Amino acid sequence: MKFVDEARIRVEAGRGGDGVVSFRREKFVPLGGPDGGDGGRGGDIYLMANSGLNTLADFRFTTTFRSEHGGRGAGQQRTGRSGEDLIVPVPLGTVVSDADSGEIIGDLTRVGERLLVARGGKGGLGNAHFKSSTNRAPRRFIPGAPGEQRELQLELQVLADVGLLGLPNAGKSTLLRAVSEARPKVADYPFTTLHPHLGVVRIGPERSFVMADIPGLIEGAAEGAGLGIRFLKHLARTRILLHLVDVAPADPAAEPVKAVKALAAELKKFSKELAKRERWLVLNKIDLLATEEREARVKEIVKGLRWKGPVFTVSAATGEGCALLVARLMERLEALNAEARETETSMPAD
Repeated sequence: MKFVDEARIRVEAGRGGDGVVSFRREKFVPLGGPDGGDGGRGGDIYLMANSGLNTLADFRFTTTFRSEHGGRGAGQQRTGRSGEDLIVPVPLGTVVSDADSGEIIGDLTRVGERLLVARGGKGGLGNAHFKSSTNRAPRRFIPGAPGEQRELQLELQVLADVGLLGLPNAGKSTLLRAVSEARPKVADYPFTTLHPHLGVVRIGPERSFVMADIPGLIEGAAEGAGLGIRFLKHLARTRILLHLVDVAPADPAAEPVKAVKALAAELKKFSKELAKRERWLVLNKIDLLATEEREARVKEIVKGLRWKGPVFTVSAATGEGCALLVARLMERLEALNAEARETETSMPAD
């Protein structure tokens, strides 16, 4: 299935049913009076997060969603039937905004979470509401109100704890395959990854995290070059970024220090908040260097970058260094979770 991370849809909630004009007609009950009932309400439309979906591809074919109209009222002050609500399943991580104003309506991040996007119209009033001492036979009723109609923009942002960042062919997909059960495409040419991949990295019982691989970035990505800039939004929810670098690139343009600085600049252009995210340097393909060369090469790169954060050397192809990397990631994520819980408990109640 083709990966689709954006879609535009139209939602039209059901209109309310009309009220009615009716008069009580029973044997031995003269002057029965008005008894017209109200119309039923129109159905609402909800979006609901579904863990079984991972793209917005279904919305390429079905773009308009309508809920049921409310039923018309009846005599004997009977209210019309309410319209059935419509629930539209969307993938976890879907951000919903108004297509016209750009206002964000909601963000569906939990399985089963619902978001009301269009409210059904209220039912109209029957003539029983308008009787009075001066108007004992009212022939007035109120029609049902129309339901809300709006254009929505859906944008999928994948949910992951760790995001992989780097040039094409830096080894991101190979690393994801090495540490998880995910099987993204791997080849010896650029842009083999055309859409995000998620993998669950399991450390032990009840200890795991989700890692995301996005298409490789190139210099000028913020101006539209390459593929990756379109998918950078998928790193917005990650808590740690792994910046993968090929320590022995065949292309001089991919020289490690230059590559890291170039992508850091693109990241800042895209989002200052994302540029400030915790970022670890992962020097990949270390197996291509002779053992005696490795330490000097690593020092050279770290010094050239003036890197202050964590640094790891791995070979995604052979698995060397991967176990240590994921163990440290798990420890850091658990520490971040503990900090978040402490913050929540220390916040004063409203």
